[in-house]
Amino acid sequence: MGIDQSADLLATAPTDAPRMALVRGDGYCLPFEAAFDVVTAARVLQWLDLPGDVLNEMTGATKPGGHVVVLDYNHERIAWDPAPPPSMARFYQAFLDWRAAAGMDNAIADRLADMFGRVGLVDVTTTVEDEVTVRGDADFATRAGLWGYVAASRGHQMVTDGAVTEAERAAAEADHAAWVDDGCQR
Repeated sequence: MGIDQSADLLATAPTDAPRMALVRGDGYCLPFEAAFDVVTAARVLQWLDLPGDVLNEMTGATKPGGHVVVLDYNHERIAWDPAPPPSMARFYQAFLDWRAAAGMDNAIADRLADMFGRVGLVDVTTTVEDEVTVRGDADFATRAGLWGYVAASRGHQMVTDGAVTEAERAAAEADHAAWVDDGCQR
């Protein structure tokens, strides 16, 4: 069972997986009680202002003895080599500030174990899964170019919200692309 609140996103999801159903729903109010052996969210909680409420809903949807699995990110620990262009560094700081102003936790990955405990989960295991891409990797341009994509996508929302100007967003996107092509190593 896959859930998303975006009908457009659900419409683009592959539907040929056996025994897979996709439904429109809201993580803050899951329509399931003790229904699944595993309930998982990947890079979801970081985008929520009340992630503990969704984690509580996930826990309620899990059968006794089941597992809640969360993959999430600490935006404060990013490391670029060499440093990105100044326009991207400014954009990234504005991104962190914009997220924080909206109530999102930029370091949520480091707080997941405590969050799990607060909703009553036990036997919590955490692992650090650093994402590292190095020039020469087959998917280097795609992975290293992620923040240019963020400037091109979320950046427009940031402009609308007054977190950056359109000129700052566009410069970060263009300068980052050039940096990925010529300077970025990892």
